Amino acid sequence: MDAQMKRGLMEACVLSLLLKGDSYGYLLIQEVSALMPISESTLYPVLRRLESAGQLTVYSREHNGRLRKYYAITEQGKQQIHSFLKEWEAVNRVYAFIKDATGKEEQA
Repeated sequence: MDAQMKRGLMEACVLSLLLKGDSYGYLLIQEVSALMPISESTLYPVLRRLESAGQLTVYSREHNGRLRKYYAITEQGKQQIHSFLKEWEAVNRVYAFIKDATGKEEQA
């Protein structure tokens, strides 16, 4: 998968997971890795980019005597998901066109 596409999909997945509720890095890694391979070294730059873009906020809370960073989606992050879905509709139309053309070629 193209690196830019994977990055965009990963950002959309993280934001979508945060729609369900605030979460922390380790849990996000586990949830995203069910969809695509991801490591800490991949996730944390994504989280920083989303925070810099105003699409999520970060706060700390104590858990078992240690501070844990939690991530929460912002209104701007919610808008980004809606933009992603609209763009994906256009990508799906192109995909369907290519798949249809490929299928016709294979039948010939």
